[in-house]
Amino acid sequence: MRYSSSFALPLFAAIALGACSQSIGEYPSLAKRPAERVTAIYGVPDAAPAQTPLAQPDAAVLGQIDSLLAQAGRGDARFRRGEPTAQRMVAQAGRARIGSEPWSLATMAVSELEAARGETMVPLAELDRLFAEAFTQGLDVTAIAKARGTVIAIVGRQDDVLSGLRQRLGN
Repeated sequence: MRYSSSFALPLFAAIALGACSQSIGEYPSLAKRPAERVTAIYGVPDAAPAQTPLAQPDAAVLGQIDSLLAQAGRGDARFRRGEPTAQRMVAQAGRARIGSEPWSLATMAVSELEAARGETMVPLAELDRLFAEAFTQGLDVTAIAKARGTVIAIVGRQDDVLSGLRQRLGN
């Protein structure tokens, strides 16, 4: 004999709720037990343990940082040189039809800026790698983090410019 699910579900629910309603005895108190009370008193420690400074990355890594910052600077200089041309081309294109000559020229100018941004991204990726390696080895990453922050700010500015140009171009 098969029971329909519409009949079985309320039956089982009624049985389960009926089991909950029976009083079998005294319930335990919800008051704090002696083991749950805080009785220990601790004093203030005399002094914090001395922090040992982290080891610096080797000289080759620190030398790479300067080289990577210079490389990012060259990429940014190329970006800044191409920025006025791209701004002018996008302004001339206005809301030109996609595929038209003004739109194509503006798109090529924006692509040149994207290529210059790519030159800035390469040193950022290398700085990310150096940071991860130094961090996992327990070395001081302060110098690498500072350089990363500088390059991230450059890339952020480039991203803002590119985003504005793409928006004006309708891409």
